[in-house]
Amino acid sequence: MATTDSLVTRSAPCDLPPEEFREIGHALVDSIADFLHALPDAPTAANLLPDSLRSTLGQRAMPEEGRDIAPVIEEFREKFFRLSTHNGSPRFFGYITSSAAPIGALADMLAAAVNPNCGAWALSPVATEIENETISWLARFMSLPGTWDGVLVSGGNMANMVGFTAARTAKAGWDIRANGLTADDARRLVLYTSKETHTWINKAADIGGLGTSAVRWIATDHELRMRVDALEESIKADLAAGLAPFMVIGTAGTVGTGAIDPLPAIAAICKKYNLWFHVDGAYGAPAVALADASDDLKGLRLADSIAIDPHKWLYSPLEAGCILTRHASALRDAFAFKPHYYQFDDNEGQEVKNFFEYGPQNSRGFRALKIWLAFQQIGANGYRRMISDEIALAHRLHEMIGGHDSLERGTVSLSITTFRYVPHDLRGAADDGSLTNYLNELNARIVTAIRLSGEAFLSNAYLEGRFMLRACIVNFRTTLKDVAVLPDLVVRTGRELDATLRPASLAAHGRTHLAGGITGSRTS
Repeated sequence: MATTDSLVTRSAPCDLPPEEFREIGHALVDSIADFLHALPDAPTAANLLPDSLRSTLGQRAMPEEGRDIAPVIEEFREKFFRLSTHNGSPRFFGYITSSAAPIGALADMLAAAVNPNCGAWALSPVATEIENETISWLARFMSLPGTWDGVLVSGGNMANMVGFTAARTAKAGWDIRANGLTADDARRLVLYTSKETHTWINKAADIGGLGTSAVRWIATDHELRMRVDALEESIKADLAAGLAPFMVIGTAGTVGTGAIDPLPAIAAICKKYNLWFHVDGAYGAPAVALADASDDLKGLRLADSIAIDPHKWLYSPLEAGCILTRHASALRDAFAFKPHYYQFDDNEGQEVKNFFEYGPQNSRGFRALKIWLAFQQIGANGYRRMISDEIALAHRLHEMIGGHDSLERGTVSLSITTFRYVPHDLRGAADDGSLTNYLNELNARIVTAIRLSGEAFLSNAYLEGRFMLRACIVNFRTTLKDVAVLPDLVVRTGRELDATLRPASLAAHGRTHLAGGITGSRTS
């Protein structure tokens, strides 16, 4: 039990005296600077599988008593830097997780020092105003017409879900917040998106109570873009069945191939049928700022809401997503409640923004600071140049792949290139399905082998049943030299794996290899 004297002269174990904080902080900043400097030459990932990683990290009993934290930080820092997947590496081509601008690390430290709760203006007056300005800058960067409002969230999934919820509230046709989906005047809500849309929509339909069967997956064309004719046919069929279409989702840069849906044509369909037009621009939206942006991409400016992910192509550290809408009241209509214990409106009649009314979070961190500072360091023109460079690098990679007789080109769009390894003697071979299965297995193993090598990091996409290697460039450290090593690395890895995998695969499936391909099963 605490005594009166101990409470008067209280010493909290979590505090750090200024000199100790400086010593630990300076050492940590120095080590981070060294880490960032060494990134171009560091492995893209540790060559450890999960059990080996757990063994290397070890297990610790929960401490009952505190200890000097400096050596703990030093020990963890070394392992953290060495054993992590380095998405900041110039040869990290795996997922749409960008290299984080170093200013973001300083911004997060500064934000954490004050620790504002950006749920209400009274709790975070400076941070709220900076977030407002950041939202305005994002809209201006994309040249969005008129007045747009929004809120920063954790990432693309949440930005899209918030847009989905705003659309559901705005277009339901009854008081869905009060009476839910089973109200007397409710109808079955349905929505539309392409087959290439990210899986966030499944989560949204589930959490939002519609069920995943409410999602109409619209067919795509040969470029993996939504077919507008199929979209309109589906809407008409649902209307005829007495259902309630409320939303269409177009994508500005699909996660698999970077495909851009025909957004202007989708906007026209939405206007015709009075549907909410949402654009998932989590990846590709920043590219609309380029002078040579396609007309399809510029169509995002016609949307009712847009999801954008600054921790993708604006190089912010995780987490940083944003939902923008041209309808100023849409987010408050979908999320605002005013319980009696929230006394945040005593501002002598002056208008303020309380962000807890704009999304699902009440307590919110100061995510805006890293975006706001980065815009001031980099400038809009700096962002345009980096984005343009990375699109050019993806297209150069696509060209290089065409020069290899064991590589098959797939797609290229925005900064994503897809391709696969096909052994030279199997190019053009007849296929009864066995060849595709084998090549899918081979290329999947190439992805794993390259990741474990630490030489680069790739992911995958599927094109008409073919497992493709996928290189996505959203990295300001990546140069043409980094891109140029990739084709040879894939070919070398593919040859090594094919030499052992093909005989084993054929034997397992009772098949025989002939010159130029794989034939059918042996006859007895």
